[in-house]
Amino acid sequence: MWQAIAEHINSELDIDFKVETKQQLSGGDINLAYHISDAKHDFFIKLNEKEQLEQFISEAMSLHCIEQRHAIRVPKVICYGQTLDKAFLVLEYLPFVDEHNAGWEALGLSMAKLHEDSGQAMYGFDWDSTLGRTSQPNKWQGSWSSFFSEQRLGWLLQLLQEQGFGFGKIDFLVEQCRQRLHHYEPVPSLVHGDFWRGNVGFMADEAIIFDPASYYGDREVDIAFSELFGRFPERFYQSYQSQYPLDKNYTERKSLYNLYHVLNHAYMFRGSYLLQAQDLVKHLFY
Repeated sequence: MWQAIAEHINSELDIDFKVETKQQLSGGDINLAYHISDAKHDFFIKLNEKEQLEQFISEAMSLHCIEQRHAIRVPKVICYGQTLDKAFLVLEYLPFVDEHNAGWEALGLSMAKLHEDSGQAMYGFDWDSTLGRTSQPNKWQGSWSSFFSEQRLGWLLQLLQEQGFGFGKIDFLVEQCRQRLHHYEPVPSLVHGDFWRGNVGFMADEAIIFDPASYYGDREVDIAFSELFGRFPERFYQSYQSQYPLDKNYTERKSLYNLYHVLNHAYMFRGSYLLQAQDLVKHLFY
């Protein structure tokens, strides 16, 4: 397997790389992760079952889109492909340092720049993405209320129902969500889509984001998720606000947007997330 991956790297970069050392890295719930090196070149490798190649292709395309905005650094995509039994994604290896104040400030400014008007008129993406292990539909729509209620909440509610976990009548909940957002049409921003502490890193005074589940949507979905599982340090929010202030009614939508991520965690991990999702549905819609 490692020889096959090295051959893909060599073909892409026109170098003579051989895997001399490999170190398995911790922190991933979905994929296996490795740092491989030959003392001259270092790469970050993601591995999963062969059938998961589409997930890696989607991630690579999202990273390319973020990179093209020239707002914030992401790991460069080297290549992706399949071995006999595994799918892999090869990225630039970035030696992260511990989080620090300058990094959080840089992250706030850079995310604000990423979110600034990109000239996109609709919500969605040219391809479907993956949030964790969950397929994320991104069909283009002109209405944010329809996009979020149907392709975010409605989609997860349907997946959970198919697994035997119901939270009420889906049509009713989707319509309630649509009405909550009916008169709100934000500028479509390129969002990270899975913006929490685990997908942020730092090098010196530079911030890096990775593992995106990108699409064009309301930038508030990123800021809301950053507050759900371990709120970022205040320096991030102050920095973001100084560059691109949030709408005064952001807090009214925050829990609605985070319901999508709670539902996704309930779908992937079950357990207490199912109870959290049930409580949040009741709080928002009943």
